[in-house]
Amino acid sequence: MRSLLPEKQQEVLDFIEFLQSQLGQQNTNIEQIKPISFLAAAQQFAGCVDGGPGDLATNKQ
Repeated sequence: MRSLLPEKQQEVLDFIEFLQSQLGQQNTNIEQIKPISFLAAAQQFAGCVDGGPGDLATNKQ
């Protein structure tokens, strides 16, 4: 970075600040998401696979 012209160095710093501001917004959005259980998140997929063992606890493989 030191080999760049001062104007280009400033562009790099501006870009880093832009990325940091985006990361801050993403973290804020993540914090606003209400956590749910795995069961609730996967509820729509329960029973969607045809075939296979009825209960995976009985599948020794």
